Formats: sequence, C-alpha cells, structure tokens
Amino acid sequence: MAEYSVVGKRLPRVEGPAKATGASKFTGDISLPRQLYGRVLGSTHAHARILALDTRRAERLPGVKAVITGGDTGGRMYGHSPGMADQYPLAVEKVRHIGEAVAAVAALDEDAAQEALDLISVEYEALPAVFDPREAMKPGAPQVHDVECNIARTFQEHFGDVDQGFQGSYYQRTDVFTTQPLAVGAMEPHASMASFGTEGSLTLWASTQSPFRLRKFLAGALGLEEGLVRVIKPAVGGGFCGKHGLFSNDFCSALLSTRTGRPVRMALSREEVFTTCGGRMPMVIELKTGVKQDGRLVAMEARVTADNGAYNRGSLTPMVLAGSLMNLPYRLPNVRYAGYLVYTNNPPTGVQRGAGNPQIRFAIEVQLEMIAEELGLDPMDVRLVNALHPGDVTANRFQIRSCALEECIERACGTHRWKERRGRLEEGQGMGLACGDHPVSGRSGPHDSSLALVKLDQSGTATVLTGAADIGQGSDTTLSQIAAEELGIHLAEVRIISADTDATPLDLGTFGSRVTVIAGNAVRAAAAEARSQVFEAMADSLEARIEDLEARDGRVYVKGTPGKSVSFSDAVSEAISRGKAVLGRGLYDPPTEKSDPVHGGNTSPSYTFGAQVAEVAVDRDTGQVEVVGLTVAQDVGFAINPMGAEGQLEGSASNGLGQARWEDLVRREGAILNPSFLDYKMPTALDMPRMATVLVDSMDPEGPFGAKGMGEGGLVPTVPAVANALYDAMGLRVTELPMAPERVLDGLNNRRRPRK
Repeated sequence: MAEYSVVGKRLPRVEGPAKATGASKFTGDISLPRQLYGRVLGSTHAHARILALDTRRAERLPGVKAVITGGDTGGRMYGHSPGMADQYPLAVEKVRHIGEAVAAVAALDEDAAQEALDLISVEYEALPAVFDPREAMKPGAPQVHDVECNIARTFQEHFGDVDQGFQGSYYQRTDVFTTQPLAVGAMEPHASMASFGTEGSLTLWASTQSPFRLRKFLAGALGLEEGLVRVIKPAVGGGFCGKHGLFSNDFCSALLSTRTGRPVRMALSREEVFTTCGGRMPMVIELKTGVKQDGRLVAMEARVTADNGAYNRGSLTPMVLAGSLMNLPYRLPNVRYAGYLVYTNNPPTGVQRGAGNPQIRFAIEVQLEMIAEELGLDPMDVRLVNALHPGDVTANRFQIRSCALEECIERACGTHRWKERRGRLEEGQGMGLACGDHPVSGRSGPHDSSLALVKLDQSGTATVLTGAADIGQGSDTTLSQIAAEELGIHLAEVRIISADTDATPLDLGTFGSRVTVIAGNAVRAAAAEARSQVFEAMADSLEARIEDLEARDGRVYVKGTPGKSVSFSDAVSEAISRGKAVLGRGLYDPPTEKSDPVHGGNTSPSYTFGAQVAEVAVDRDTGQVEVVGLTVAQDVGFAINPMGAEGQLEGSASNGLGQARWEDLVRREGAILNPSFLDYKMPTALDMPRMATVLVDSMDPEGPFGAKGMGEGGLVPTVPAVANALYDAMGLRVTELPMAPERVLDGLNNRRRPRK
C-alpha cells in the first residue's frame, strides 16, 4: 500500500473548532432584517374531507402578515420522483394523516404565529381510515388514494430459476419477520429560512442533505424556474436520510416569503418532526430459503409488505433496495422478490439510514442462524462458505470489484474467540454473528455524478468547491484530505465551500453512502487538473518535463532530484503571474447502469461488506437485554480518515442498537403516541457497549485511493447480531422488533425450546 501524507491519517475535523466553540451557524441561527416567523397548522384527523377552511380571524390578528392554504399551491404535487408525486404542499380537499399541513401563517413573532393557528377554523368530514397495510390491501378497505387495493407501487425481481433451486435444495424453511416504524432522531429539527428578492429570485437556507434536489422540488412546487431558486445548506445537525427532499417548512416559508416580500423563518417542533417527516419504513417480510447440506445458499424468495403511510416520502428507495440487496453479501444463484408498498392513513414513512437494507438483512441473517442450527452447522462456517469474493457477479449483475467479507467475518469472530466460546457461556449470556452489505450510491437516473472545482490562490491555498453536503458525517474533512493529498499540500492549506446551489457545482446529494467515492473522485480529478496547471507553468523553471514533476509536503520536486524543488506556494504564484487561472475542474460519473427487474444491472461502482459479533447478557426476571460487547469489522476499501471512519461505524452501530432494543414509533389510529425524545427511547453514550472497530482494507479500484463509502453499511448487521446473541443466551428466537423487555419476557415464558 502506498504511503500517503494526508489521506489515511487520523486528522481532526476541519469544522471541529467552529462546532466546539458554538461558532457554527445552523439554519435556526440565521437571522435576517425584517424577518417573519412561520408556523404550520396540522390536521387533527387521520382521514377527512375538508368542508370549510376559514382564515379570516387569523388574517386580522395584529402581527400576522400572511396566511396560506391549499388553494394557494397552484395544484402542483411533489414526490420522490415525477411518477411518485402524490402530495400537495398544503392539503387540498382532503387530509390523509394526522399532522398533514393544512395552512401556514407568517407573523412578526412566534407567539403571534401560534395564536394565528388557533384562530384558523377548519370543518372536517371524517372518513373511514385504515392503519394496517395488510388490511389496506383487502377488497373494500378505505381508499387512501385512488389506487387499487391501496397499493402505491408493486416491485418484482426474479433472477435465476428459483423453483428449480428450491427443488434441488437439501433443506428449506419459511419464516415471517416484522420490523417496526422508527423515527429518524436527528438532533436538529427541520428548519428553513426563505428570502424572496425584488428581482424575483428566492434564496432558501435549509437543513437539508440534498440542496440541488431540494431546489428542483421547491421550484416545481412553486412554479418557478430552477435558476431563480438558490438553496444554501448551513451546518446540519444530522440527517440520516430524514432531510432528503422537500418538507412542509421549506415550501411554506418560501411561499410566505414570496407573498410578503420579507424573509420567513420556519422551524418544526419536535412533535411535528416525529409526525410528518418520515422515518424507517415498517415491513412484514415472508422469507423462504433453500440450502445445500453444507449450508450453501441455493434459492431465496421474499414477499415484503410495507407501510408507506399516507404519501410517498422517499419510499421507492427502501422497497427497491430490500429486493436488490438480497443478492448481497452472499453467493445466491436464484432469487425472487415481490414487494408491495401500501398506502395507509398513518403518517408517511420512507427512507432512513440503510434504506430497506436493515429490514431485509434482519430477516435473512436470523433465518440463516435457524438453518445453521437445523443442519448442525456453525453459523460462522455457513457465512464463510457463502461469502462473495472479488470478481464475482451476482444473479442481478452486481459486479463485485472488491470484497473483504471473509476477513471481516474472521476478524470479528476472532476478537470474541467465537470457536471457543459460542454456546459455552453462562446461562443468560450469549454471542451472535451477522453480516451486512451496502451499495455505494446507485444509478437511478441518467447520471449519478458529482462535479468539483479546485481553485488555487497566490499563497498556495486551495479552495475546494463541491455540491456535496456535510451533514455531520465529516465529508468536508474527507474531501479536503483528498484535495490536499492530490495537490501535495497540508490539510491546513485547504478551504472548502460546499452545498450552495449558486456557488458550488452540481452534486446529487448526501445519501446512499456516496459522498466519499462520487464526490471524492470529482475532487481528486479537479485537484489533479489544478496541479497539472502548476506543473505546466513550472516545467521550464525547473528544467524538467511535466511528467517528471511531483508535489508533496508543500513543495514541487523533480522526481529523483530532491534538491531541485520549489515551494508549492511559489509555484502557484509564478503560474498566476504568467496570466494562468489555476482552476481545476473534476467530474465523476461512475461506470454503472440502471437496473431492471428482468436483466438486473450494476447500479453501483462498489459495494461495502462487514461482519459484527454481539455479546449480550439477559435478565431472566425482567427480560432486559444488555449488549455488553460489540465488534464491528467493516470492509472500508481504504480509510481516508481512520478516526472519522471509526466514528461513522460506531454511530451506525448505535443506530442499530436502538432499532434492536428500544426504538419503536408507537402508533394508534394514526396518532403518534411518543413524539418526543422523552418518550421515544434512543441509545445515548451511556448505553453503548464495549466496542471494537476493525477497519479492513480491500483497496477498491473505483474509489479515490481505494476508498468506499461506509455511512450505512455499519448499521446493517447490528440488529441481527443482537437477535442471534439473544438466542444463544436464552434459546429465544426474535422475529419481531424491537427486543423490548416485555416482548422478551413474554417470549421466554412461552418458548418451546430450552437453551442448549
């Protein structure tokens, strides 16, 4: 492996001092002259027709400057994609879930805005509602939208000969698994500040993961040209795919600003975020698997019924990934998937970190343990015999260019002395293994690209301009390290400007673990072009060919002649003095293709893999499951910043522990009963177990310096690893999440098989 000066180093975050001192500006910190404060009125019904909506008393309230309703939206819908557009920014004629935005106000202060909401009169006619997706699919169920059986979309995939595979299998089994709805749980609530200019342009500061995507959706919803809309992303306090798209606060603050000609700030309350902003989609997964006698996978079939809630909020992605990622991380020649995305009158669900992969992988990894037990096989050996290898092509034509899954399994299990200890721990203690995977991005449209600019000034300082959004994961640092390494300068000599649709070039957004690879390759290409421009200017001065020059540690050298060099800053200054604009441009669009359910397709440039081993201790009297140890072994390709990579993986694992043990968005008749951090239980630092994080290099040929993305893959194995450890401890199989104490205790009291 090459020795680098900046990448591969454990360097502190570039925005660390600003965040540590409170200097970072989040959307809620932004204040503009003459600004107004906006609030949204939500529906109190899960399903109802709007008979009358009277805003006159609110409009007359002192301090109120504007009130908008569905009649002001121009009849334009929005959604995850044009084919999935099904929601008005403010309700028109009907509401379909509790909390749906019905009206919005702008006032001189927040108290007046809240009082104005109380003065808006809405007359509803309650309609029959449905809250269970399986009930919603039955004939005669209440219709949420005008679609047959409330099915928003059906997904089908079939690769290989599944029926023949099952016929040729030695053993097969079918099980049903259920996953719960989750809240995203970002620390910063959704917020926006809109300012409509006299020249007809709109600027929106927003807590968003995808500024360019938000610009497109917002312009469409407002009926404006995209070029008239500017979206700026300030610091963001977490996203986890929960800030990917257009939300009511974005649209309402923008429309209210166009109506009043004044800036409008709007921040959702924590309850509004829980109720209206989506989260992990609950699924019922019917899974059938057939294997050979040695545990080799032969065929797998899944039928997934998912609760979409009332509207499409990124729900396409988890449904697609739940099917396509059945083909990872194991060799699986025959696979069939049927997915049903079903409308209900629950609040919208959608996409959250991992996007459908944690749900399907929970089912597969737990069922693999069941199969291993029935065949008398070690679960570790079953995974090793099935693991993908570099050069493999999956049944749906994913091209595996790099894969270190075997090493991840061996190192995770080795940390816990798996072969010696599993099944031999004291009663109430157990150990579980699970594997995971995730794609790096994924082509769903004509391109999957990112562009970057790298500008050098006379002092030798580099400015990186990228549309990629740092939402707390540290991408500004990663991209700065890539630029510094390519230019041969120190990290302190790189500045970064990111995620401003007017000032930075296009990037599709921060999702799908794509930033390090997609934006990173673009930044590397831009830095390489800028460096070449400097070399071109210096070749004569150093009496060398351009290809014989190299930059490292802040100097430009002639290769093989260390004494013949010049400082990088002097080289840049000379290039500029000769009239050259030292500006590098980089574009990266991965060599991928769109997939289809018949032929498949290699949608991602690379795929991440990992294995985790969890150790648990179970209190037989209370049902409390404590995770006392967790090893995360992850194929990262190459860690641009090992400290940042470890943080990402530990954060991912904490998400998984929350899903496994505590988190559950409790819904009753369409109402969220625990819409606060007081009642919705998430793990804190005090709940984290003893952790070992193992970074495994596989040097992916497509990633910058061999890197892969890792923001989501570290979450995927955590839940099934804990579930499998619970079985090892107490002989209790978990097929429904979360593993709450009352559910565990009930299961222990009713289990049929004692712990071996």
